[in-house]
Amino acid sequence: MENLLSIIIFLPLVGAGVLLFLRDESIIRWVALAFTVVDFIITIPLLTGFDTATHQMQFVERYRWIPSWNIYYYLGVDGISVLFVFLTAFLGWICVLASWTAIEKKVKEFMIALLVMQTAMLGVFCALDFFLFYLFWEAMLIPMYLIIGVWGGPRRIYSAIKFFLYTLAGSIFLLVGIIALYFAGGGTFDIPLLMEREYSFTFQVWVFLAFFIAFAIKVPMFPFHTWLPDAHVEAPTAGSIILAGVLLKMGTYGFLRFSLPMFPEASQYFAVPIIILSIIAIIYGAFLALAQEDLKKLIAYSSVSHMGFVTMGLFLFNKNGIEGGILQMFNHGITTSALFLCVGIIYERTHTRLLKDYGWGARLVPRYATFLFIFTIASLGFPGTNGFIGELLILLGAFDIYKPYVIFLIAGVILGAAYMLWMYQRMTFGKDTGHGEGSGHSSHGETTHHTSHAHHVWDVDTREIIALVALTVFVFWVGLHPLDFLEFMHTSVNNLIGQVTGDTGVNVAGL
Repeated sequence: MENLLSIIIFLPLVGAGVLLFLRDESIIRWVALAFTVVDFIITIPLLTGFDTATHQMQFVERYRWIPSWNIYYYLGVDGISVLFVFLTAFLGWICVLASWTAIEKKVKEFMIALLVMQTAMLGVFCALDFFLFYLFWEAMLIPMYLIIGVWGGPRRIYSAIKFFLYTLAGSIFLLVGIIALYFAGGGTFDIPLLMEREYSFTFQVWVFLAFFIAFAIKVPMFPFHTWLPDAHVEAPTAGSIILAGVLLKMGTYGFLRFSLPMFPEASQYFAVPIIILSIIAIIYGAFLALAQEDLKKLIAYSSVSHMGFVTMGLFLFNKNGIEGGILQMFNHGITTSALFLCVGIIYERTHTRLLKDYGWGARLVPRYATFLFIFTIASLGFPGTNGFIGELLILLGAFDIYKPYVIFLIAGVILGAAYMLWMYQRMTFGKDTGHGEGSGHSSHGETTHHTSHAHHVWDVDTREIIALVALTVFVFWVGLHPLDFLEFMHTSVNNLIGQVTGDTGVNVAGL
């Protein structure tokens, strides 16, 4: 299909334009869902028509845009980006379903923000011109700021401003790096062309650091992570799904697309410090998750830990590490989005996220408890689920190069199992002193937290089951047949490794 990427990117924006002329909230929801579902369906030919035998950009669109600055409207995908275009489109319609009843005020404005956000995120993964990339990158800020600040929780303004300031600060460093590359690369924003240029080691170091700050904030890596728990806790369910499922991947995608191929010497020079920061994130995030009483905060800190695995895998510079990191980016987008969806579903019924208020899940909402169990074991990396193969590849990659560090990865896996199983046990099989559904009283006649919050609980409905089943499919598809996904990235990863580990003159083994 001609101009397939442009259609995928801008169809949600067309949908946002259509919503401007609608008033009925029910129709608005259905129209938003229709546009996101169609957008997802259109990404399927992107995967089926993708040639896995080449690392070259595919589905390329290139048109002269601003000749005086040598700027082009330039789109394309390779084996690294194609899966994330698919993931973004997939999570789009799930976000609409998650907001169906949760968003009660300013429904039109919320759906418009959601669709505009979708266009910006898709554009980031497809842009091959730095000017265009930066436009999409910045365009994500405003709708996400509004989603948190208008439809978030009690501390939404504080969280929205904190998110905005952190990411804006990172964007300024990114802009400085892009301008430096523009002049050093001969006056072009062409990303594939800039990858072919050779830069001095000093230039690489400084621009790498500028990009690193921007991408590390987005991941977020330790110690840039403090905005994430606040943003997750206050954001509505759809906002948390977007944050966990797509926005966090922007940072690691930036490392893959720009930092590693453009600055190979600097990437290797900073590899060990970044791996150490990743290990700190894995352990520190896991311990913080263990200490949480708020469900959303627990999953938010688990994201810090899981993304530590990803950044470590990317900077191992071997096939297992990088492919494991990319696959784990995709897996994290599925499982953590599913966990936040589960939190949103139960919060709509109980209006509490405190673990002490639960314990009756298996008895009162067995279907919900079943889905939560699937996503819990996927998050902790149980064999047969999507989380297992990604972590395994990263462990194998680390064992090849940094054997002593493997013990920290294993500790992270163990801690991950601890906080996820502890969360699930307290949610579904915890102490429930009530007798009978919705009784609200203990055997001594005192009202308890558990039963008072469970008084009006009902199990997942058809709309919620559709979203949960869709996510479950990918949990087991990736877990049982990971080659279906790894095949997309093989050739592109091999090319990337060649770009990074060529004759750079840096003694990697000595770092």
